[in-house]
Amino acid sequence: MYASLVKPLLFRLDAERAHHLTLDALELASRLPGWPSVARAVTSPADARLAQTLWGQAFASPVGLAAGLDKNGVAVPAFGALGFGFLEVGTVTPRPQPGNDRPRLFRLPSDEALINRMGFNNAGAGALHDRLATLPARPVPVWANIGKNKVTANEEATEDYLTCVRALQDVTDAFVVNVSSPNTPGLRALQAADDLAALLRAVVAEVEAGRVRTLRRPPVLVKLAPDLHPTDFEASVQAAQDAGAQGVIVSNTTLSRDGLTHVNREQAGGLSGRPLTRRSTELVRDAYRITRGRIPLVGVGGIFGAQDAYDKLRAGANLVEVYSALIYRGPGLVRELNRGLAALLERDGVANVTEVVGADA
Repeated sequence: MYASLVKPLLFRLDAERAHHLTLDALELASRLPGWPSVARAVTSPADARLAQTLWGQAFASPVGLAAGLDKNGVAVPAFGALGFGFLEVGTVTPRPQPGNDRPRLFRLPSDEALINRMGFNNAGAGALHDRLATLPARPVPVWANIGKNKVTANEEATEDYLTCVRALQDVTDAFVVNVSSPNTPGLRALQAADDLAALLRAVVAEVEAGRVRTLRRPPVLVKLAPDLHPTDFEASVQAAQDAGAQGVIVSNTTLSRDGLTHVNREQAGGLSGRPLTRRSTELVRDAYRITRGRIPLVGVGGIFGAQDAYDKLRAGANLVEVYSALIYRGPGLVRELNRGLAALLERDGVANVTEVVGADA
């Protein structure tokens, strides 16, 4: 139904217009009494081999929603009903901001890719807190991806991240420190090992300090770009681990345009989708080698089928995330991934998904 009816209609619209229409529909569905729980009973991964526990949290599936699709957490119940094992909302900043000028989101259908230069458009950490706090139930872990406001200088960026932690610690199940978006000027400079270590130490310390007030100690993860030089990537991953980060997400969007065919390849912004499949898997493998499997990794980039997800798990990812493939394949993708992963585990005689993590690394 999505491929034959919904997608052709959405693809006739401007990409951001289609995005907002879809999100509005999911927000409405989230408010329908009983619908999310009924839908999840159908889509929820029933295969126990997909389940695992990380940071003391239960994940029924290793497949999660990447940040950027639901920036303000308006459709958490609906996304949770699709069969995801966890959801990442944001990027959120301390103060609301409109983001960059439109147009700022572009499809590349021939490449199964997207280019965005959204610029952290969001309603602010306070608004996200209020939405998450009023959820009647949370079917899956919900992570908050946090960043700095565009007007905040890098020298003052740490305070922006700490403000987000203070605002959201009592309602989030994990923090993802975003220092790798290419659409906020100067942000990627914070990935440099020394700066990253200082930032993460401050965030981890703030979470620890807030534990008494909130009775919660969500893990802190950091999201890195795929465009770092190998030496810099290794230094940043090592710095994150040394600073006390409890996980690394690999990777964010890329500035590379290698191999693209669609005319929109000339647009500025971060590229996501199929072109990142191989590159992000290689980086997961590198991060697993650097960390020696001591902290969980999340693989994201170009996951369009179960084999793509399985490759990232075997490269060293404990969890994976999708975004662009949802645009091209529709909401049924999540169930397809869960079923496909279960079939691959059965084929390989594996009792639980945790047994394949890092098998190819």
